[in-house]
This record gives sequence, structure tokens and C-alpha cells, in this order.
Amino acid sequence: MTTIHSLDSIPQEVLEHIAYYTATVNFLGPPSALVPLLSTNRRIYAALALDRNPHIWARIFSYKFDLAAAVRRYGPERTTPLAIAQELKKRCMVLRRLRAKTDTLAPIWELSSGHSRQLSELLWTAYLMMLENDGRNERQLREYARMDGWLRTYLLGENGASLVRSTVKRDEWPVGNDERISLALWLFWMLLRPEEYMMDEAAFHSANSVLKLIALGAHHYSLCTPSWVNFHPSLNPKDGSVLTHYGMPLRLAPPAPASPAILAYLTLVNQLSVAWDTISYMKPPDPTLPAVLGATSTEWEAEWSRALAGVAAPGSQECVFVPGSLDGFWEGLFTYTEFTAYAALLSGASPAVLERSLVAQHPQLWKLREHHLYYEDEDGPAGTRGSDPLVPGSPLLAYLPVGAEVHEGPNGLEVRTPGRAPVVYETWSRIPEKQRGERRLCDVIITGEGHSAWGQFSLLGRVRPCDGFLCLSKNYVDGDRGRWLYRSYLVGNEHGNLSGRWRDTLSPAEVLGYEGCFMMSRRR
Repeated sequence: MTTIHSLDSIPQEVLEHIAYYTATVNFLGPPSALVPLLSTNRRIYAALALDRNPHIWARIFSYKFDLAAAVRRYGPERTTPLAIAQELKKRCMVLRRLRAKTDTLAPIWELSSGHSRQLSELLWTAYLMMLENDGRNERQLREYARMDGWLRTYLLGENGASLVRSTVKRDEWPVGNDERISLALWLFWMLLRPEEYMMDEAAFHSANSVLKLIALGAHHYSLCTPSWVNFHPSLNPKDGSVLTHYGMPLRLAPPAPASPAILAYLTLVNQLSVAWDTISYMKPPDPTLPAVLGATSTEWEAEWSRALAGVAAPGSQECVFVPGSLDGFWEGLFTYTEFTAYAALLSGASPAVLERSLVAQHPQLWKLREHHLYYEDEDGPAGTRGSDPLVPGSPLLAYLPVGAEVHEGPNGLEVRTPGRAPVVYETWSRIPEKQRGERRLCDVIITGEGHSAWGQFSLLGRVRPCDGFLCLSKNYVDGDRGRWLYRSYLVGNEHGNLSGRWRDTLSPAEVLGYEGCFMMSRRR
């Protein structure tokens, strides 16, 4: 008796096992080894095609990419096997395009609208992969797509498609707050390995030139969106970018470019001895490293929520600000340039003025305490409250009302304002651990103190509820150093860094003032 062996006789379950094994022999890159199997005959193609059998492709996705954050943030109704399979197809196309460096060099013709959208989608996909990273996503971007090299060419190359370096060479300011440049800067910080620049002087020159302009050019490159001037800014649901994520349209607000540029610039300058243009008056703090190192996707919950809140009515404040994340000791740097040089910049001077300027840096130490006001019930702003939160104050007063008196005591923080009843905030460190997270957060006030080479100072400020933006008033104890305003985001959570800018408080909030940048990390 003759037995006819045919691939058509292989059961569906066995085919799926073969397909999964074939696709996962190599972790890195798209499952290209599946192509010969799918091309064998029509029956096998029909059994394994993405639109007919998304379950096998979803399994392959979960092997090659991180999925936990997506399920946590979007819910199981959006992360169906078909949606995951579609996301796998999109990511494979993005990884191949990154690896080929198709978009890194400036074209000789102007970018078409179609190519511009394609480049934006590529950068958005990579950025969201890092916000969802639990280890696998980063490896695909770094080891297969070689995105750190892609970013170096795109942002720092003389012929880079971002046009940043070529614009600077013409002594002109690069385009401010461009979505693609902002996303590239965030990815540059997330994937930064400072040691790679230690032995490469040319790479450091390029990075220093670009990052210095964006970090210190406060008059061109925004620190936050919407403007820091408003404590309760109005949001336009039509703003932001629409992209396809897990098979469905998603509208997100692009992150502002300053925070990652400040972190990357100060990290490189602080670590590299070739940073000849920096004057340091004290022993620098410990090296600052990207929060992505060794972190899980929970590190980026606030960044994810911030992108959503930028185009929609904000939800709970706990989404954009993690309670307790600022409490404790912080150390870092603040920088400043010569006042006359900065005045020239505000008057329209070219980038060369900033490039030639010396940047002085001073280490500083902060001790911060969080004080929380909670809603009395779960109904939020429409519900009954034990006490009304403070009215929004002047941004130059760190959002605290004029005439506010703050008193810290054993039972918390009491805030008195003219003509209103006192408002009592609970100090985070005194809240029993078992009660943390049980109530909905309404408002956050920060108090603290610190010291630097300029002397001792006190800190007092407030957290903006829509996006977790921190504004602190810095008052020196001796009184002859003036009052300064420190504004920042916490980039990352448990392993995060404060990244922002200080400015004078004599200039009106709507007017560009004298500014510098700073970064702070948790003291180790």
C-alpha cells in the first residue's frame, strides 16, 4: 500500500506550531523566515494568512515585542488578536525602514506631504514602543533597527534629514518645536549611552552643538505644551497627531523638545572631560542616566498620560503625576550663561552667540516634601469636597495665590489666603502606606529647601493638574540672590529625572526673560 505524503495533509495545529517555531528561531527583526512557508502553496497560505489566522501572528508579536503595557493602557477590547497582528505588520515595516536608514539623510528635493507623514509615523511608532518597553521593544530598536545610529545621522549629521546641523552651519536657528525633531530628541535621550561619546570627539562635537542650542535656547524651544503661564490651560481636542496604533486611530499631543535635550546635554557635558566650554565650581553630582535603563513600562505611565491629556480633557491627576514621586532628596545641576550674551539672544542674535558662550554649571541639592489635597468622595470635581482647592495663582509665584501664607506643621500643610478659609494639605510622608492610592488626588503643593554654591534657599510651588508640570519658587535665605522660578517635568518615575528651566521673576510671565536649564536626579 502506497502512502501519499503531502503538506496539505498536515493538521492546522501542527502547521501553527511549525509557523511559530519558524518565526521565533531568531528573536531580532521581522519573522522573515515565514515567507518561504507561506509561499509553499495556497492551502498553507490560507491557513496562516494574517487576516484569516491573526492568533498565530499575535503569538509571534508577544514573542518579539512587549505587550503588557498596551493591554494595561488600552484594555483587552482594543488589544484583540487582529489588532495585535496588524501592529506586528506595521512594526516590521518600521524596523526595516529604520535599519535601511531610508529617512536619515536630507533629500535634494523638498519632502512631499506623503513622505513627511510616513516619517512622522515612523518616529511616533518608535516613541510609543519605548513608552511600552519592558525590554523587548528596546532590543528590537537598538539591536535590529540600530536606531541609535539612525538618530545620530538624522539629528547630528551635517546632511541629516532633520536639517538641524545644516541650519546651524548657516548660522540660523533650527525649526522650533517641530514634531519630528521633538520625537527624535526623546528617542535620543531614551537610547543614549554616554560612554559611546567618550572616545568619539567628533560625535561629541556634533551632539554638543545641537543639544546646547535646544537646551539653552528657551526663546525658540518650548519646555511644555500648553504654555506654562496657565495653571488650567484650555485644550483643543483637534490638536495633536492622529496615527494608527493597534489597528485603530489614536490622537496624541507631541512632547515638547526641551526636556530630553536638557537631560542629554547636561549628562554629556557633566560626564565628558572634553566639555571645554563648561565652568564647574563644585564637585559634580553622580552621573545621570536615562530612566529607560533597567526600567519597565510603568516608568512611562505619566508620559503616556501626558500625551493623551494634551488633546483631551485630563482625567485623574494621578495619571500625569505619580503621588510620592517628588518626595525626598534630589541632586543635580543648574546652568547659566553671561547675561549680556543672553540679552543679545533675546534681541535676535544668531545661534553662533550661544555656541560661543561659556556655560557655568553649579551642583545643587534639594529636599522636597509633597503635600496633597484629596477629594472627599470619588465624584471628582463635581463631588463634595472637604475644602476647596486654592484658586490658581500667578505663574511667577509658582501658581500660588497672591498673599498666600504657608505653614508646615505636624498635621500637614496649612495654606491661608486673604478672604478665604484655610486649606489643609496632607503631607505625603505622614500618610499611612495602606491608605495611599485609595483617594482621588485634587491638588499638590511642594515645599522644600536646598543649597548650592550660591547659598541656602527655600522651595515652594505647585504641580499643574492637567500634565504634572512642576513650578517652584526658589528663594535664597540671605536675600541678596533674588527669587527664581524653576519649571520642570519629571521624566520617568522611579528612575526618573527632573528636567527643566529656571527664569527670573522680574520679567512678566508672558515676556521672554533671563533663563537657564537644570536637571535633578534622586540622590543615591
